[in-house]
Amino acid sequence: MFISMTKKIKNFDLKQIAESGQCFRMKMTDESHSVVIAKDRVLEIRQTGGDTFEFDCSEAEFNDIWVSYFDLDTDYGAFIAGIPKEDEFLLKAARKSAGIRILRQDPFEMLISFIISQRKSIPAIRTSVERLCRLCGNEIRDGFYSFPEPKALSQLSEVDLSSCALGYRTEYVREAASSVYRGDTDPEKLAKLPDDELFEALTSLKGVGKKVANCVMLFGFHRIGAFPVDVWMQRVMDEHYGGRFPVERYEGFAGVMQQYLFFYRRNQ
Repeated sequence: MFISMTKKIKNFDLKQIAESGQCFRMKMTDESHSVVIAKDRVLEIRQTGGDTFEFDCSEAEFNDIWVSYFDLDTDYGAFIAGIPKEDEFLLKAARKSAGIRILRQDPFEMLISFIISQRKSIPAIRTSVERLCRLCGNEIRDGFYSFPEPKALSQLSEVDLSSCALGYRTEYVREAASSVYRGDTDPEKLAKLPDDELFEALTSLKGVGKKVANCVMLFGFHRIGAFPVDVWMQRVMDEHYGGRFPVERYEGFAGVMQQYLFFYRRNQ
């Protein structure tokens, strides 16, 4: 049953966030209704028109969990206002993608998800992640499962992992999960590191290159200055920026610009 709690939120669009490539457990069930599995909870949201949304949670849960998760205390309009008028492509991208926010997701989930993401489409990543959750996540409610804990994931057999269509990533997923479970890679300790040391720690893991590390930093550790470059972003840079995006112009929030550009170019 949908419990209606209404909020007015600017720069917040369910479909844009769900299709922005940053999260794989947020799904649109129709044009205005989204289901999010995060924080060991299932959250339903409906966009009822304009900036008005209905959440199926209590006021306390919304304030304690979802305000932070959706980064609702941050003024994304200010990021867009800071784009210089001469950068016409980014301005157009930001205006068309203005409902995107950088979610505050679980670092371990992001580490595993973006290891899986290599050379996979977004629908294929979603399928692999969902299979992992059903294999060894906890059932939150009928048909909805939490993301696996490091211990459970590290103990899956190769046959089980292979059933999730991981391919060559199987070894990387198992080793990353084992490293976190053993404590060699501790997300809480990593969260205290400056950006350069966090990047170095992530890329020391097998199967984690520059793109994956930047994705984990941006979407798992909320380092919004990180700027992941994949095929879509490389196309943007080649087509509009002479091969290099001026990251320094947006120091401290370049990752927000990356999301606007990625979403806009992918949906052109």
